[in-house]
Amino acid sequence: MTSGDEMTPSGRAAGGHQARGEPGPTPRDVDLGRVWVGVAATVWQRRPGVVERAAGRLLRSPGLARALLTTPSLLMPWLIASVVVLGSGAIAALGSGKPVVALIAPAVAAAGIAYAYGPGIDPAWELSKSMAISDRMVLLVRALAVFALNALLGLAASAAALPATSGAAAAVTFGWLVPMTAVCALALAAATVARSANVGVAVGLTGWAITVLASQRADEHLTAVVSNSALVLPYLLFAACCGAIVLYATRIPRGTP
Repeated sequence: MTSGDEMTPSGRAAGGHQARGEPGPTPRDVDLGRVWVGVAATVWQRRPGVVERAAGRLLRSPGLARALLTTPSLLMPWLIASVVVLGSGAIAALGSGKPVVALIAPAVAAAGIAYAYGPGIDPAWELSKSMAISDRMVLLVRALAVFALNALLGLAASAAALPATSGAAAAVTFGWLVPMTAVCALALAAATVARSANVGVAVGLTGWAITVLASQRADEHLTAVVSNSALVLPYLLFAACCGAIVLYATRIPRGTP
């Protein structure tokens, strides 16, 4: 190399030749561009269906509608599993007379809410980072959709298992919606903080199991956890605290490493 050659930051001469004794550019282990193209192709290659077009009009955002309908816990295998679990609970409740659905519905919904959070299990997660929609909006829409769907499935199964022939039956049927809100908020907060859906499911199910066992031991009734009106305010306060944790965990602006 002549004395007049200038060096660039990559170790090449200004004329484009590699300088002697200088290492070449550091190779990348992962081709991020190729990964990005693969993610985009997977999520966007199909044409929008009737439901997606309707969601896009309702939400006024085709991108948000696509992110919603790629939620793992809204896909058909998950929905079938939810129906099977709640249907089995309804059958068991008909045979035993116990509110089985009221006890398992919050757990099923909590698992679905945890898997509404993306890292590691959602093909649209990385793509959603590039959308002009905030992460919080995607998470909010997904969580509300999963919660509403599981609430409808749970109400249907509970109504079939415990026909509202009395005020007590109706209270059990609708009473688990508030604890379900608290358990779902707990699962979502854990999944958001840990950035792992599996952690969210484990924390949500463990928290609900502890609550059920503690209430049964205190009141000697299995339905106490969903029928005791004194627990409504603590459930709502707990859900609000978990919601604040989710907002705090998702406060980082898009593009921040």
